[in-house]
Amino acid sequence: MSATLEPDLAIVDCHHHLWHPHAERYYADSFHADIEASGHRVLSTVYIEASAMNRAAGPVALRSVGEAEFVAGMAAMSASGGFGATRVCAGFVGAADLSPGAALDEVLDALQQASGGRLRGIRGSTIWDADASVNTGTRPFGPRGRLLDPQFQAGIACLARRGLVYDAWLYYPQLPELCAAADALPQASFVVNHCAGLLGIGPYARSDNFAQWRRLVAEAARRPNVLMKLGGLAGRRTGFGYESLPAPPTLEHIVADWRPYVESCIELFGAERCMFESNYPVDRVAGDYRQLWNAFKTIAAPASAAEKAALFSGTATRTYRLAA
Repeated sequence: MSATLEPDLAIVDCHHHLWHPHAERYYADSFHADIEASGHRVLSTVYIEASAMNRAAGPVALRSVGEAEFVAGMAAMSASGGFGATRVCAGFVGAADLSPGAALDEVLDALQQASGGRLRGIRGSTIWDADASVNTGTRPFGPRGRLLDPQFQAGIACLARRGLVYDAWLYYPQLPELCAAADALPQASFVVNHCAGLLGIGPYARSDNFAQWRRLVAEAARRPNVLMKLGGLAGRRTGFGYESLPAPPTLEHIVADWRPYVESCIELFGAERCMFESNYPVDRVAGDYRQLWNAFKTIAAPASAAEKAALFSGTATRTYRLAA
């Protein structure tokens, strides 16, 4: 087992999930145990919607409020102090249909109240590709071009008026649509998930894929209201093939795979608009919690102390308005 690198470096994990039912139950106590075992200094975390505990009945638009109630319970469990010092679920990015216009305020009010005031944004899944085989996750494709839909953009504008961010889950070929939305809504904050949704399978398993990805990421970085989450690179869609290995890859293996993408994002966006994410427990196919953060710390080793402070905690703390 490798040692914990830079154990005193403060971390805000800006993207993780908790759930049940799933492949296994993963609640705050399990997450705390993984954090404590890792040896990393994780101050707080931001829970990202995963359709966990959505209500089974009632108005469809309000069913995601069940997840907000779940988050409040998990945060209370963490705040008891009985599982460790990390403030798990200090922030919450929920789910809401951004299309209905004025009706959205009712949903956002309900999410804010049910989460105990922890709502910091909404994640809208806009994933779509002409080749359906690249969708290796559990979320279905949304309508093509959703980010260009005036009603959807009106929903993002509503978030901005309330000081909430829009977390964008898309695939990297869709970045031009995100750029158009960011240009149309300069007052809104767009947080791009998972290094812009790297694809490396199917039609994207080609020699020029990195160059194409970097070109589109560079365009997104030109928009000052767009930020980037660094992580989410372990899934099968990326083409690294961890799911086919007999054991998790070594630290050296994942650093070699991820370095070009993470370094490019930091170079193009700057540390003040980038934040590391664990995407746990989804990304544990690449190793345990210690290994994921060791990989990020290894990649970020050349950064200055100020840059590391931004990448590992500062940008997330500011973006999601967390207590220092």
